[in-house]
Amino acid sequence: MPIAPSTYYDHINREPSRRELRDGELKEHISRVHAANYGVYGARKVWLTLNREGIEVARCTVERLMTKLGLSGTTRGKARRTTIADPATARPADLVQRRFGPPAPNRLWVADLTYVSTWAGFAYVAFVTDAYARRILGWRVASTMATSMVLDAIEQAIWTRQQESVLDLKDVIHHTDRGSQYTSIRFSERLAEAGIQPSVGAVGSSYDNALAETINGLYKTELIKPGKPWRSIEDVELATARWVDWFNHRRLYQYCGDVPPVELEAAYYAQRQRPAAG
Repeated sequence: MPIAPSTYYDHINREPSRRELRDGELKEHISRVHAANYGVYGARKVWLTLNREGIEVARCTVERLMTKLGLSGTTRGKARRTTIADPATARPADLVQRRFGPPAPNRLWVADLTYVSTWAGFAYVAFVTDAYARRILGWRVASTMATSMVLDAIEQAIWTRQQESVLDLKDVIHHTDRGSQYTSIRFSERLAEAGIQPSVGAVGSSYDNALAETINGLYKTELIKPGKPWRSIEDVELATARWVDWFNHRRLYQYCGDVPPVELEAAYYAQRQRPAAG
């Protein structure tokens, strides 16, 4: 059916509706939030972030507009094992038994390492994470998978807590898989000096250190895979520093009640300082 020219021009010249204007504003906010969070947020986390910013919007609206914008979240892939066990080395007992939900910070730290392929060779990355709020306390990027790398990561974790006036670490269990870097004499001696209790997965399965491998998987999914190709180890190191800062201070973590790790830790300490009711 032919359309009268006047009808066509009325359509293209009409003022946009309130919904169209609102959608336009929301699209800008949605695109901003998605980009500011490494492009990994799906509709739920974009919606949560907007509401945390005081922008009231329904989740279904965010879903609709993200579909129009062609935006989506990412899905974590399966992590690869990197550490290599030394069968000749004595190993500490498994003090964790796959229980990764401690009641407070500084009760359980988990550690693992992974690798990134660059044009200059492999970059090896070690993380130390406090299991309570999934906060990354220490990390290191190096060109070799040596004990010195995991030592640097634990030193940073200890320093991080010292900056927060946490000087007594006797309640901390440091849990790893059977990697030779973590069962070396140098590493074991450093844990003993700090008063930290060592723990190593008993079975040798990925489930023995599932939380640390989850952190590695998020790191690969959210930073490394989208950033390919990586030109140098230095590029990986700089990007990792930025990602860790975002992960700890801005990333909404579902396990933490959809708040960043540092926010959950702060809430724990604030709760302890409140006077008892009654």
